Amino acid sequence: MSETPEQMDIPFAAGAPPKIAPPVETPVPQADAPPPAVPADPAVSAIGPLRQLVDRNFLQYASYVIRDRAIPDLTDGLKPVQRRILYSLHEKDDGKFIKVANIVGYCMQYHPHGDASITDALVGLANKSYLIEGQGNFGNLLTGDGAAAPRYIECRLTELARTQLFNDDLTKFVSSYDGRNREPVALPAKLPLLLMLGTEGIAVGLATRILPHNFAELLEAQIAILNREPFRLLPDFPQGGVMDASEYAKGKGRVRVRAVIEKKDATTLVIREIPFGTTTDSVMASIEDAARRKKVRIRTINDFTSEKIEIAITLDPEEDADKAIQTLYAFTSCEVPISSNIIVIRNRRPVEMDVDEIIKHCTQQLVALLKKELQLERQRVLDEIHAKTLVQLFVEHRIYKDIEQCQTQPDVVKAVLDGVNKYRDQLRRDVTKDDVDMLLEVRIRRISLFDINKNRKDIEDLLIALDRVEKDLGGMVPYAVRYLKNLQKKYAPLYPRRTRIERFEQVEVRELTASELCIRYDRATGYLGHAVDGDAQFECSSLDRVMLVWNDGRYQMLPPPDKMFVDKNLLYCGRFDRDRVMTAVYEAGGVSYIKRFSFGGTIMNRDYSCTLPEAKLLFFSDETPPELYVRYEPAKGQRIHQQVFVPEEVMVKNVKARGNQLTVKVINFIGIHKPRGWKDDEAVRGKLMNA
Repeated sequence: MSETPEQMDIPFAAGAPPKIAPPVETPVPQADAPPPAVPADPAVSAIGPLRQLVDRNFLQYASYVIRDRAIPDLTDGLKPVQRRILYSLHEKDDGKFIKVANIVGYCMQYHPHGDASITDALVGLANKSYLIEGQGNFGNLLTGDGAAAPRYIECRLTELARTQLFNDDLTKFVSSYDGRNREPVALPAKLPLLLMLGTEGIAVGLATRILPHNFAELLEAQIAILNREPFRLLPDFPQGGVMDASEYAKGKGRVRVRAVIEKKDATTLVIREIPFGTTTDSVMASIEDAARRKKVRIRTINDFTSEKIEIAITLDPEEDADKAIQTLYAFTSCEVPISSNIIVIRNRRPVEMDVDEIIKHCTQQLVALLKKELQLERQRVLDEIHAKTLVQLFVEHRIYKDIEQCQTQPDVVKAVLDGVNKYRDQLRRDVTKDDVDMLLEVRIRRISLFDINKNRKDIEDLLIALDRVEKDLGGMVPYAVRYLKNLQKKYAPLYPRRTRIERFEQVEVRELTASELCIRYDRATGYLGHAVDGDAQFECSSLDRVMLVWNDGRYQMLPPPDKMFVDKNLLYCGRFDRDRVMTAVYEAGGVSYIKRFSFGGTIMNRDYSCTLPEAKLLFFSDETPPELYVRYEPAKGQRIHQQVFVPEEVMVKNVKARGNQLTVKVINFIGIHKPRGWKDDEAVRGKLMNA
């Protein structure tokens, strides 16, 4: 197992091995390599040795955490603690359940980090159900309940793990951390465990998150690779749910997963499945929080989960059920984004890969392992044929009679060798000392009852088996396809897909909450907000921004306030829209100006001005009125007392622009409606002058 699949002679139909992404920038040295030299720094010459010590130790620590704790190995898809747990179960496996506490204690001879980490990892593997079968309370993935104490629960390897993960003849062993035992470098796993199980890990300077995939679909992908056919793999989560994988990008993007919510009746919703990474408690807590923030109106929420999820939500009679479902997706854990970032250890270095590269590597490794197993099987059959042929010659030609007169052990060995070598042409290889020892251990009773015909039949059966092995070795790809199809037929029905794949549109949160808040203004007290008793101004979402404009031209953009003092000089409040065209008339220095503008980019909670200094707003609107009616204060010699202006004639400019000059007369009234006493026959069409 020390060589990689690329270094093996594999008749692999899927073409060249996958291209591996370059390693992350953080260098990870070999465990047995000397620490890198730290260049001397004149600025810290006084503490140079200490700095070198810290740098060296930190690099060793970072390397250890990345390679030997947090990041899974590409070869078998396991972290060290998982590998040690499975190997401990393999060593103790007798088909019966074993106390988890016993396995944890036994595993500690390989794993130096204490019983808690071993117990947590074992329970996690058992809950994934592929490799470890549990008996007792192993907790609940759906509710988040923890497992019972290790002394109360039992476990054993599943048949899938027992047959697909272990082969001591193909396993490379190294000394354990204390040198007293030997543990496997990697298990000869014929399953794509990295994608089956999924995993998460945080190391020094990098992190990995690999989402779990469906067992049957992984086998289908491997068959497609061997047959040079296209394939696509998508995650599958034990909690079920509905998944949008349009942004998955072969494991380098993300998926969005939603709970399955049924509408039982007009006022009752039932959650049947929840997203990956959540529990019934966390989902209920998020719903209760949304209700407190008045995102959704509910009366009660109850958890009836046992073996299956059932969270019943009773809505307020005035709440629309369909809208409530969309609100739950928008504001609670009923919809969660799940990112994927695949970092694995390959050839003792961290590398970034995608799902397709991993499954291709696993398929290559499967073919390599199957080839090695066939080679071992061929050697076993050849050895058995050789042994049966030797025994037949030894008995049939009475070679055992030649040792009756021998006085010493060397003479006995020579007599047997001389006797069987007379028939060397019937043997497949030379006779060795071990062969002689085997013949000398044949008992007299076996010689007297030796059945030559049965022995010949056994040899014929072994020759047939040898031909079959040779044929399989000559066509590794068809053999691997048959192997995968047999696995699929036997185990795929046990692991159906749980997460449905759909493409759903993004919930428009602003549309759902467009009328969430009602902003009110109490002019008598000067308070504004959705918790204020006063005149209703407008409805908005908590995601909206509110624009306030005072009569001195000052304006400010801010989130919808609960209750805020804005004084009694507030002239305008409305939803902020940076591109909406505003119309304003203000007086400054004895001259009145009119301007049309949009606010554009604005920093929240910061004061700005839309007029000249020391100005006074006479008119402000978030629309462009068709006409403005203006009446002036009477003055000596004044011939025009009222005018009509058309704001559309004013060009839209920046908020800082001065605007067009409207008049130098003192304005008594300005508005979009004719004031009382307006005389149409005296109205004069106003001409706007450039400022």
